Amino acid sequence: MLYFLERLQDSSLVASFQRTCGLYQCNEEGKVGPQKSGQVLAVQPDLMRDKPIEAPEVSRNGNLVRRHSDTNGANGFIKKIVMYIGQTSKDLLKWPRPSSPPVMKLETRVEAEYGMPSTHAMAATAISFTFLLCTMDRYKYPFQLGLATAVILSLLVSLSRLYTGMHTVLDVICGILMAALLVMLTYPFWDSLDQLLLTSSATPLLAIVVLFFLCLNYPKLDHYSPSRGDTTIILGVAAGSTVGFWTNYHLGETYEPTGEFPLSLPPLTCAVVLTAAARVLVGILCLLVVRQVVKGLMLKVLCTWFDVSVKDKDARQRLEIEVPYKFVTYSSIGFSTTVPVPHLLRLLGLM
Repeated sequence: MLYFLERLQDSSLVASFQRTCGLYQCNEEGKVGPQKSGQVLAVQPDLMRDKPIEAPEVSRNGNLVRRHSDTNGANGFIKKIVMYIGQTSKDLLKWPRPSSPPVMKLETRVEAEYGMPSTHAMAATAISFTFLLCTMDRYKYPFQLGLATAVILSLLVSLSRLYTGMHTVLDVICGILMAALLVMLTYPFWDSLDQLLLTSSATPLLAIVVLFFLCLNYPKLDHYSPSRGDTTIILGVAAGSTVGFWTNYHLGETYEPTGEFPLSLPPLTCAVVLTAAARVLVGILCLLVVRQVVKGLMLKVLCTWFDVSVKDKDARQRLEIEVPYKFVTYSSIGFSTTVPVPHLLRLLGLM
């Protein structure tokens, strides 16, 4: 068993997968061939960042998709916790990423991060299967089709981490298993947690204070790593959206679809596609404005308080600056996504 685990962690296994996919190193003359030690040349561009981006969960008629309530309190919160556990596990275990050579690294931004487990694999598994579990009793579609889609999406994202040379096979497998275990363990409590998050008067305070505390107490490293900032972004969105769902619930705005469950999916018409595209465009523009305004304001306030320049990148990576400005910025985005933006869409006739 020990030999098998060591084999799964072998960098040459990742390099072999890359070659199978047609990814080869280039020599100094630009020809495909062996790579000299320290040379960083490859025939493929940077493909993806090392943090997941979640799209809004919508059905083809544009209704928000939930399990028993369209507030997304519990399952959305669970996804963020899955990511937090994955990110902190990296910096606690401190297992290195695949070595190069023989592996070709197609990303540079996350070079300072550790590898175990793959948070991409965790996110893909958690998002795909929570989406499946939340919709299978609400909308009419073949369960086998939904299951196959969830499996394929998870596998594609997981294999992409091998293709980019950012994780070993063991990293990816452990990421999938950790996410699957967390989803299975928490699934029976989603309804209870959802109800608690929506009805408790302490939800806004606890969501902000507890998650901000977790960001401030992120595992410390002897070098700067973007993992702390990425984790702060994830928990910031979780805090803001949790407060947003709580606000909507108390305003009576749950965006619950009408009709008897399970609902039939409407035909995918041109009008539905255009309406969905308009919603996405309006939402993205709104969130870009919120991000720029809040980020600029927070950086200015914090940098003035600590007497450093806003343009000083090293200062912006300090704990006392990075965590507050990112947490406030992305909690504002999470709140805006769930409260003001839906109201704006309704005013524009897009809801």
